[in-house]
Amino acid sequence: MSGSERDGLTAEGGSGVVGGNSQRFPVSIKGVVVRAGRVLLLRNERDEWELPGGKLDLGEDPRDCLAREIAEETGWRVTVQEILDCWQYHIRDGADVLIVTYGCRLDSDAPPVLSHEHKEVGLFPESQVPALVMPDGYKRSVATWFALLREPTHPPA
Repeated sequence: MSGSERDGLTAEGGSGVVGGNSQRFPVSIKGVVVRAGRVLLLRNERDEWELPGGKLDLGEDPRDCLAREIAEETGWRVTVQEILDCWQYHIRDGADVLIVTYGCRLDSDAPPVLSHEHKEVGLFPESQVPALVMPDGYKRSVATWFALLREPTHPPA
């Protein structure tokens, strides 16, 4: 029996869904990417700012998923670093998602491009993030990554 089986977690046929017993929800892998002291955020269809990333496919490594999703959504190449946070986001009744956030090092000099999946792309200084319309879990992840980047022993992003 695998660790995930012992914990009551299952992945459903390529759907990126985990859950135990009767509760199942998708897993979304998101990244905090900082360029020149500003965090990359995307405006979604609910007019909320969010971190780039997307749904984890069955059998896919979370780091590979995140690097692929960030490239698809922004054109940026990143190196995925450590996990920052994990939380369940209740979007609306019947719509919950497990969010896992990672800090990312930017490996691209190009400006971010806007994909068809979002309404707007923005680069925000840390000081503006608390006032944005954005889930608190994302705000927490952004604050954590900026704090880690300020540590003298942490490699720069």
